[in-house]
Amino acid sequence: MKFMSIEIGNKVEGKITGITHFGAFIELPGGKTGLVHISEVADGYVENIKDVLTVGETVTVKVLKIADDGKIALSIRKAVDKPESERPKPRPQGKPSSSGGRRQQTSQGSFEDKMDRFLKDSDERLSTLRKQTDSKRGGKNTKR
Repeated sequence: MKFMSIEIGNKVEGKITGITHFGAFIELPGGKTGLVHISEVADGYVENIKDVLTVGETVTVKVLKIADDGKIALSIRKAVDKPESERPKPRPQGKPSSSGGRRQQTSQGSFEDKMDRFLKDSDERLSTLRKQTDSKRGGKNTKR
């Protein structure tokens, strides 16, 4: 096994020493241990991490973060080099789109359509909740 220093951004090989419902513990070179959170195991949704990883397996991980207390955050999915065509495109956050400030419509409708559906659903839920709580408050033995 080739030894690389454990620094943020480095890829290293490690051995899975334990698996929990939230991630897997990886023994790194130099005797250090890091954690791969379940969200960093694969690109898709992982319901049960034991379906993907096994104790004793050797994996390549990328060092994401080293906390002040020595905890090391790792990623298996980010350690895999993918061709440019397979990489997910980053989503713009809070930036206007290139269509002059108007958002492009998706197959499920525009933002305004989605917001209208959300507001309608929310109003229906609130109405149902109010009816249920009012009927509980207005019973025969209630003092007013």
